[in-house]
Amino acid sequence: MAKATKLSSFEVAALVDGLKNLDDDAGDSNDASSQAKPYKFGEDNVSALGDYYGLRMVNERFNRLARSVFLPFLRMQPRISSFPPEIKAYDHYTDELDNFSSLTISRIDELRGTQMVVLQPSFVSLLTNVYYGGELKTPPPTNRSEFTATELRVIELVVGGLNRALEMAWRDLYPVHFTGSAHEENLQFASFLDGQEQVVKCSFIVQLPGGDPADVDILYPLQTLKPIAAQLRSRSQSDIVGEDLSWRARLERAVMNVPLTITAHLDEPQVQLRAITDPTPGKVVPVDLKPAPRLLVEGQHFFNGDIGEVNGKAAISITECVATVPQQEKERMTG
Repeated sequence: MAKATKLSSFEVAALVDGLKNLDDDAGDSNDASSQAKPYKFGEDNVSALGDYYGLRMVNERFNRLARSVFLPFLRMQPRISSFPPEIKAYDHYTDELDNFSSLTISRIDELRGTQMVVLQPSFVSLLTNVYYGGELKTPPPTNRSEFTATELRVIELVVGGLNRALEMAWRDLYPVHFTGSAHEENLQFASFLDGQEQVVKCSFIVQLPGGDPADVDILYPLQTLKPIAAQLRSRSQSDIVGEDLSWRARLERAVMNVPLTITAHLDEPQVQLRAITDPTPGKVVPVDLKPAPRLLVEGQHFFNGDIGEVNGKAAISITECVATVPQQEKERMTG
């Protein structure tokens, strides 16, 4: 289904002016074609981020990660698709929106900028309705100017989940964190950008079964993304490999649960044959516990120690590591 958008006030004015001057332009076409127009290099260059390849990859990852955000509300994972990012003036974007919308602005500390998530009121109402047991269908349009307290809580949960999904999607390209969310319901009170400043608009479509698709827009100020323009233009992935901490934790637990046989080797005395002939109970064979007792792990000599007692039981206190063991492992074993 094609995405329907209304003309902005700038586009309507240009269309009206063109219709008014249609006859004049037809009569003076030869004169107009011969007139030179001034041009300043770089004046209308809004493609400062190249072909947006990096941002497109971020949006593709976000499509997959954001599906689970809507699962608790819709009781399903909807299909999400994205449009190519586009640059436009903030005034032009706001002209396409209704004055009443969900606008959540978050800080991006790493880029020293902001980001805004825009949700339509009809989508917020649908999420709230289904979350509390209603049917999955688009609610009829209503004229209102504020969200209920329940809808504000749903917006907070959804935007928080979308921001976490964005952090995961951005991680390989440029690690960012979204903090300090501020919510507005009226475009006139949203202190995001001045009217003529450029924004990068990332539009997403949430496909809903049995209903119209919902729009989710994410806006980045152009000035915020300019410091990482090189990464956004690059077609190669970042060489930063994310470390899977859960896999390391499972591997460490598995290794630490491997059973090992530990043997305390006290002494190897040499005695004459007559000292052990005709042994009887109570007969004593003298031994000399020097050098110190040795502790063997699977038959390998790892430690030296001293004989002692702990809670009424014989024990060996480790005093020295003699095998080739990494220093951190020695400290953990002797600790």
